[in-house]
Amino acid sequence: MTPRADLADHSDRELMALHTAGDPDAFGEIFRRHKDRMWAVAMRTCGDRELASDAVQDAFISAFRRSDSYRGDAAVTTWLHRIVVNACLDRLRRQRPTAQLPERDLGDGRDDTGNLETRLDVHAALAALPEAQRAALVLVDMHAVPVAEAAAILGVAEGTVKSRCSRGRAALAQLLRPGVEPRPAPMEPDGGR
Repeated sequence: MTPRADLADHSDRELMALHTAGDPDAFGEIFRRHKDRMWAVAMRTCGDRELASDAVQDAFISAFRRSDSYRGDAAVTTWLHRIVVNACLDRLRRQRPTAQLPERDLGDGRDDTGNLETRLDVHAALAALPEAQRAALVLVDMHAVPVAEAAAILGVAEGTVKSRCSRGRAALAQLLRPGVEPRPAPMEPDGGR
């Protein structure tokens, strides 16, 4: 199915209004525009392709069905980020898998062992953080989402995001020291503050 050309000229907010008013193609344009970025957020938050895929699917279905909950006081991408991060956290709470990084084929014969080891170390260290700290770091440090927007996505105060990032960075620094073996973080009843 080819996207309707006239929808490309509309802003995200206009597309949400069109979708809520019953346009059958408007939400498809929102999905087309933002699916890759939401996938990247889910992948970094979940650390597992299957969980990320399921979380993105859950999130977009939820966004489609609950589009009337979008009030327009934040960007559509902020609203989608929040739904995706929540879907990821829900999936992670239900199932704590051993995450795997996607294989990377350099195709030029170079040995990428050091880079792969670093990626694996960082991935393991991220998995060892409490979910709330990991979500804040993924948004702020890996996706360059401003703290205020990350706070809106996560539904917490800006100071809480800053605190989670600070604690997460300190924990990562400790976990990435030579000789430290990261272990997945236990579930925290307080949300990882």
